[in-house]
Amino acid sequence: MQKIKDYSLYLVITEKYGKGRTAIEIARTAITGGVDIIQMREKDMPRAEIIDLGKSLSKLCKDSGVMFIVNDDPEIAKETNADGVHLGQEDIKEHSIESVRSILGRDRIIGISTHSVEVFNNACTEDVDYIAYGPVFPTAIKNSCVGIESVGKIMTMTDKPVFFIGGITLDNIRQLITKGAKNVSLIRAIAGADDIASAAKSFKMELKDAKKRA
Repeated sequence: MQKIKDYSLYLVITEKYGKGRTAIEIARTAITGGVDIIQMREKDMPRAEIIDLGKSLSKLCKDSGVMFIVNDDPEIAKETNADGVHLGQEDIKEHSIESVRSILGRDRIIGISTHSVEVFNNACTEDVDYIAYGPVFPTAIKNSCVGIESVGKIMTMTDKPVFFIGGITLDNIRQLITKGAKNVSLIRAIAGADDIASAAKSFKMELKDAKKRA
């Protein structure tokens, strides 16, 4: 299993936020900017197209030394030779963590989304490799957010990598880092940027600077 390193930049790719660019174009350009992990999150494509895209993204990521994660579906993650799968709270109602682990094995990564301190605390006891927490800031889709005041507490609750997500921009990422965040997960701020490589590079520099100060 690849090990998730602290101060990782995680990009969730959804083509509808890519300003007409394909997932492959977004991924390739973001990789040049320094993203460490890419998740394929295409909920509206036919399954066969998702699998084809996943195989292409998987190869691109492996050739580039970038971790590749599939959203929602452990079977697609296995079929596309992904490094792992990311599960939402609704997903684990359909697939228990135990069943996902049996599909993927011990050498693949399982990540899980959480949206409150209570749910995060429960996730800490699960057989998962990282936990996402958010939205930490309001987003275009959700006005409500968990905020950043709980970030410090969250970071003391587990030794597993934690990825903060939701509404993170270059204008507010330092607020998050100041509270103790080490890893961030982004969607529109990179995939929807006019210059994807430049946006990724700027976020990565913020994380590198935080690592130097740590």
